[in-house]
Amino acid sequence: MKTTKSVWFVTGASKGLGLVLVKKLLAAGYRVAATSRSLPDLVRAVGDSDPRFFPVAMDLANAGSIERAVEAARAHFGALDVVVNNAGYGQMGTIEEISDEEARRNYDVNVFGVLNVLRATLPHLRAQRSGHVFNVASIGGFSGAFSGWGIYCSTKFALAGITEGLRADVEPLGIKVTLVYPGYFRTSFLSQESVAVPARRIADYEAARASEKQHLEQIAGQQPGDPEKLADALVRVHELESAPLHLFLGPDAVEVAEAKQKAVGDDIAKHRALSLSTSFAALKG
Repeated sequence: MKTTKSVWFVTGASKGLGLVLVKKLLAAGYRVAATSRSLPDLVRAVGDSDPRFFPVAMDLANAGSIERAVEAARAHFGALDVVVNNAGYGQMGTIEEISDEEARRNYDVNVFGVLNVLRATLPHLRAQRSGHVFNVASIGGFSGAFSGWGIYCSTKFALAGITEGLRADVEPLGIKVTLVYPGYFRTSFLSQESVAVPARRIADYEAARASEKQHLEQIAGQQPGDPEKLADALVRVHELESAPLHLFLGPDAVEVAEAKQKAVGDDIAKHRALSLSTSFAALKG
């Protein structure tokens, strides 16, 4: 089991899951470097009386800002053990509606921001041959069948691929990697500050508009998942000797994942002969 001397580096910590996790970690005796675009918001949310808490301003779209934040955290605590890539935001809109600028902005934060954090933190974990990386995706990064969420889901699918590749890279070096697939948790994720809507609307996409309305007016504030329990789960997984690569959190996430697995299995079974017929060996047969 990990000791309370471990140092966590948590992005997107001024609200939502990041804020809940930081408070949980501090209560458990861990040392925490927490980041946010707004340092005053972060300090206001957590407080500044705990010496184990180190708040640092960081811009995920700026690699230099990330490098400075990581170095400041290491200089302050003298160590870095756990990295939680939690920061991100939702982008609503159908594939046709989303502009190139809107899509790239979502990727800059949800994907390239994570890559920047990994490039800044992995040298330290690699040098000490230990550590744990948590990349927080979404159940929308395992199943993209949500109308009006295609670009956002694609960023989380990208994060899933990055995380699986990362695990293959660093597991031989003693670094644990966990990909987190949360379902709907009662945080500020569906607030106006955390979700962007498309500037362009196309009337034909009624299902997307219905989904948008449902998420912003019905699901927001009524999500079934308890963020306190999600934070507890991350701490428990970190303290395991062998951490899972795929971690689905929430009954809804498990249900969606199992439905996706069944759908893929059904497609493979239904078209198995066609799939197997495409190799040179099949032609010889």
